[in-house]
Amino acid sequence: MSFTLSALPYAHDALEPHIDTLTMQIHHGKHHQAYVDNLNKAVAGTPNEGKSLEELVAVAGSISPAVRNNGGGHWNHSFFWESLAPQAGGTPDGALAAAIDASFGSFDAFKEKFNNAGMTRFGSGWAWLLLKDGKLEISSTPNQDNPLMDVAEVKGTPLLGVDVWEHAYYLKYQNRRAEYLNAFWAVVSWKKIAERFQAGS
Repeated sequence: MSFTLSALPYAHDALEPHIDTLTMQIHHGKHHQAYVDNLNKAVAGTPNEGKSLEELVAVAGSISPAVRNNGGGHWNHSFFWESLAPQAGGTPDGALAAAIDASFGSFDAFKEKFNNAGMTRFGSGWAWLLLKDGKLEISSTPNQDNPLMDVAEVKGTPLLGVDVWEHAYYLKYQNRRAEYLNAFWAVVSWKKIAERFQAGS
């Protein structure tokens, strides 16, 4: 079984002006495609060939760096694209909103803590909202790691993730990661995040 790159669930320009068209074209078509291609090469002819992406991610600590990095890159980016939507943003409602308030005090406090996780991740990585033992937590991971991995400092079920690798924002925001993180909230699909929350609760 070989891994493939799924099409974006919206047009490359659908997230303008918050995430620009050229970044989306390069991020999805070049960077994500490279993770898929390199993952296929890394598992070819090995005992990991034929395993699902979730199976590989779960045992990240005991597989080769090439499989861990590219498998994580493929999983993380697939998850990321589905977390975003045009004409999205705003605030969550219902059970997810209540859980955010219970865990962080308010939606604004949650956003501040999430942005801080993205800002303080040195170098390349991700910030996450996740479910752990029935409670919401915020964490960050280096490189292409994620909370599903056995090597993660904070393990749990990811609900929302933001890519803070420079390739995710540099064309539009240059070194202004904080500006990118603030713009990110305008394209978060709270409908999708709520579905994940309901499924994981």
